[in-house]
Amino acid sequence: MRVIRLFIATYAAIFIGLSSANSAEKLTVYLDWFVNPDHAPLVIAQTQGYFKENGLEVELIAPSDPSAPPRLIAAGQGDIAISYQPQLHVQVAEGLPLTRIGTIAETPLNALVVLKDGPIKSIADLKGKKVGFSVGGFEDALLAAMLKQEGLSLSDVELININFSLSPSLITGAVDAVIGAFRNFELNQLDIEKRPGLAFYPEENGVPVYDELIYIAKNDRVNDPRFRPFMDAVEKATLYLTNHPQDALEQFIKAYPDLDNELNRRAWVDTLPRFAKRPAALDSNRYNRFAKFMKDSGLIKEIAPLESYAVELD
Repeated sequence: MRVIRLFIATYAAIFIGLSSANSAEKLTVYLDWFVNPDHAPLVIAQTQGYFKENGLEVELIAPSDPSAPPRLIAAGQGDIAISYQPQLHVQVAEGLPLTRIGTIAETPLNALVVLKDGPIKSIADLKGKKVGFSVGGFEDALLAAMLKQEGLSLSDVELININFSLSPSLITGAVDAVIGAFRNFELNQLDIEKRPGLAFYPEENGVPVYDELIYIAKNDRVNDPRFRPFMDAVEKATLYLTNHPQDALEQFIKAYPDLDNELNRRAWVDTLPRFAKRPAALDSNRYNRFAKFMKDSGLIKEIAPLESYAVELD
């Protein structure tokens, strides 16, 4: 009798497990770039099984075109995308039906960077110098605000489009500074090349603080019942990262062995403090402040009602 009961209990457990696996809700997430330490909460939510625990089967998709994910989401071709708060303000102003549903990196990563052993010791020293940028519009608006703090304007510097060749352009002397460098990557890359960088942070020099990386969804899908379990899994993964950074790094490297190099290991350490511990929480004042900055900078014409493009999930 005991054997029969044990067999029934074992069969039931297997059946329940299979049923649970088969009933997992599929969810697609477009990344903003190729997989890197910025995406650690998503990767760890996968490796630790947190998505699975919450009834989700999540597919992470690295885009061939980094600018494509928001438009794919707006067109209903995917569920969630990782994007940037500044870009969200612009995209909403352009009429894209997008809404922020969560945060992944809750501080700016963007920075103005120069070589530490170079002649630029302060932002004021940029007068008459060459400044490289990758993405026009937002990056020069950041630079303009930072220069304004020193009584300068964009007309006082020479802007040069260097695409994404940030560190090489600094090292070769093609430019004297770069705006748009990510402090967790470019600063480490420069250090590895034995040409340490010096960073000036926008949020310390006239630019309102903002969320660097956010989760966005299409407006008419913000009540999707899969989104709250997704955010809960990401939150659990972020706390795991905080408590077990080295173990989490080894899981990350095991999942993506091609990223096992000095740059990514350094970036991992510098990125961890930036992750939102409450990824679903929304700071309304932060978004309203930054929307005003975007309007004052001429990047958007009107400020949309906050509830039309940012929510805190129930």
